[in-house]
Amino acid sequence: MRLGNRDGSPIDPVPFLVVASLAFAVAFAFGPAYGLSFGLSLTVAVALSAVAFLGALALAYYRLVWSVNPAIREEVPAGVRLRKLFYSGAAVLLLLLFLSLLRL
Repeated sequence: MRLGNRDGSPIDPVPFLVVASLAFAVAFAFGPAYGLSFGLSLTVAVALSAVAFLGALALAYYRLVWSVNPAIREEVPAGVRLRKLFYSGAAVLLLLLFLSLLRL
């Protein structure tokens, strides 16, 4: 799979594929269950999960394919990238916690 950014420079497709796969797994593993717990029908809950997945997919494509600068990877230390990944994971956990508390 040969992906290029908006300038035509080749980029690594693996981060985009990983994020897209995780977005699909999270959206369809948790989305319908949350929708049903909020009183939505299964069809609406699955449709909202699909919309959430497509939104995450579009955002991932924009951030990891379309607007990526391959040269910046060499400039940002691995520790900084790992810290940003940790903070992103913590933000997702806090969002899930908030949604769980909202239902109580």
